[in-house]
Order: sequence, then C-alpha cells, then structure tokens
Amino acid sequence: MILNLKDIFLCEGSVMKKELLQDMSDVNFSGVKPFVAPVSVDVTAENRAGLVKLSLATSFNFQKPCDRCGTDVNREFHYNFEHYPVTSLSGDQNDDYIETPDYTIDIDELVRDDILLELPSKYLCSNECKGLCPKCGINLNEKTCGCTVKETDPRLEALRKLIE
Repeated sequence: MILNLKDIFLCEGSVMKKELLQDMSDVNFSGVKPFVAPVSVDVTAENRAGLVKLSLATSFNFQKPCDRCGTDVNREFHYNFEHYPVTSLSGDQNDDYIETPDYTIDIDELVRDDILLELPSKYLCSNECKGLCPKCGINLNEKTCGCTVKETDPRLEALRKLIE
C-alpha cells in the first residue's frame, strides 16, 4: 500500500492513523513460509514541530520448525518500528531518515523489511531445547536414548593412540 503523507508534511500538528492487514504468506524465511496469517499493522504518522514521525505497530503469528529439534512452533510476535520520512536528504545518506521526495512511502515494503530484520536468526522451541541425537535422530526433549555420543575425530586418532 502506498501511503501519501503530503497533508502530514504540510500541516504541523497533524496526525493520521490507519489499520492495515498485510499478506506476507509469499515470504520465504529459511526455506519455509512462516507467515500463516496476515500481519496486522497500526500506522501512525504525525508532524511534531515540522518533523514527521512514522510509527508502525505490528503483530503476527509466525510458524516455523525449531532449528535444533525440528518441532513446529507457532508464536505471536509484536514489534514496534519508528521511521522519520523527509522530502530530501542533504550530504551523506543517513539511515535514520527515509527519503520521500513525492510525499509517498510504500508501507508494504517497509513493514516487510522491518520485520525480516527483527526476527531472531535462530528460532528455537525453547532456550533449553536439547535438539536431536546425532546418532539415532531421536528428539532429546521428549525422551533419552542409549547412544554413545562421544566419538573420536578420525583426524585425532593418532594422538589418542599416543596417550594410551
């Protein structure tokens, strides 16, 4: 959705609020499509003393397998983002501002980028996740196995023989 901010830029003290649903079901994240429902976005644009602030409050369900044990995990996330659109930038490009020379901004692209940058790089079912047994593949969170996990690296076998 393209959001026109011209009235906000030109009228100090003005405020605009919108509620949007953004479909991100086509987004591929680590080999899966984890956005099982549309992302809810509350957009607030306000002009305070000539500075325009764009606030985005997002909430969404995210379903992805745990990176250690493979169990499907469905979580609800809530993120808040703030951006400062300006009509032009002078000098060096500044990451704090978004240039909008025609007073418009693509909210869909902005929300997608913000969320993908904020998501955790490792997605775990819990911080205490034990993962899978490297030998038999059993989920160690559910039960234990009798596998001997201790193996000598074949490259270090000669050193083990020296110690014996």
